[in-house]
Amino acid sequence: MTDDAAPIRKPPRQVTPAYLQRAALAYLERYASSADNLRRVLRRKVDKRCRLRGEDPAAFHEMIDEVVATSLRVGLIDDTRYAQARVATLRRRGGSARAIQAKLSAKGVDRATIAAALDGEEGDEDSAARAFARRRKLGPFRPGERAPYRDKDLAALARAGFRFDVARRVVDEELEDAQA
Repeated sequence: MTDDAAPIRKPPRQVTPAYLQRAALAYLERYASSADNLRRVLRRKVDKRCRLRGEDPAAFHEMIDEVVATSLRVGLIDDTRYAQARVATLRRRGGSARAIQAKLSAKGVDRATIAAALDGEEGDEDSAARAFARRRKLGPFRPGERAPYRDKDLAALARAGFRFDVARRVVDEELEDAQA
C-alpha cells in the first residue's frame, strides 16, 4: 500500500432495535435526559450511521420512537423528575428563572413541566442572584471598590436573566447582608 492511499473501511453495521436500545442505555448511564433530548441523540447516531452506509435515516425514526417510548414506560427517563433536578442544580449555581426555562426548553421539556418544576422549587430569585453574584464576584462580593463597577454588575445580572429590581437589590446590598 502506498502512503497516499487511504485505507478502505467497512461501513458500520446496520441500525437495529437492539443497537438503538444499547445506545440509549449507554447515553442514559452517563447523562440525565428528557425524552425529546434522548430522541435527538439517537437520531444523530442514526443519521451518522446511515450517512456512512448510504441509507435513508427516515426509515429508522419509528424504531427510535419505540426505544424512547420503552425508556419512558420502564422509567429510565422522566421529564418531570429531570426538570426538577435540573432546576435545583441550576438554582444552586445562580441560574435565573428565565435562563433555566431556556435551558430546559432547549432540552425538549414542555412549558407546563418547566413551570411546575420552577414553582415547586424552594430557592427564590434573590438567592439565585446572590449565588450568581458570588460566583462571578459581582456587587457585594467584588474585592476592592465597588462603585465604579455598579453598572457593569447590573448588566451582568441582567444578561443572566434576572429582573432589574432583583439585580439592583443584590448589587446594592452589603457583604454581611449578602452572606447572611
